[in-house]
Amino acid sequence: MKHPRNIFLIGPMGAGKSAVGRHLSRALHLSFVDSDDELESRTGVDIPFIFEKEGESGFRRREAVVIDDLSKMDGVVLATGGGAVVDPENRSHLGGRGFVVYLYTTVDQQVARTQKGRERPLLENKDPRITLQKLLDLRDPLYREIADLVVETDGRKVKSVANEIIDQVSS
Repeated sequence: MKHPRNIFLIGPMGAGKSAVGRHLSRALHLSFVDSDDELESRTGVDIPFIFEKEGESGFRRREAVVIDDLSKMDGVVLATGGGAVVDPENRSHLGGRGFVVYLYTTVDQQVARTQKGRERPLLENKDPRITLQKLLDLRDPLYREIADLVVETDGRKVKSVANEIIDQVSS
């Protein structure tokens, strides 16, 4: 198959969607877009602020508009937020408008990758591991429902994951 016009990366926080997406976009000469970055750009505030002022439901409404808009673009690699698949319309848009890659990672790897860096409102609690496990239990079937390809990312370099995806979409 020729490489698709759009590649949408889904998966839990810490799976490597943004890093892999940037690498893929360069290698395939496609534009890279991160739905969380786009949402922040459109609102002028960061995601934790949106969660604080509007709660998760307000954030998800805004995210749905961004996912709809970005998934209509041509020639993009789109990295989505970990919870984007919770909305049935997002799943429909992503599944129907591009090649969907689920970057799977274990909870142990998520904990290691999310301990530093970007603020993550859903992990602002006493035991992020329990939260990550609950989120994975809930979302894993939704990721798999729309995935054209599942790629495990634990212990792997970004280039290795990206090359696996390139091999699959180019064959």
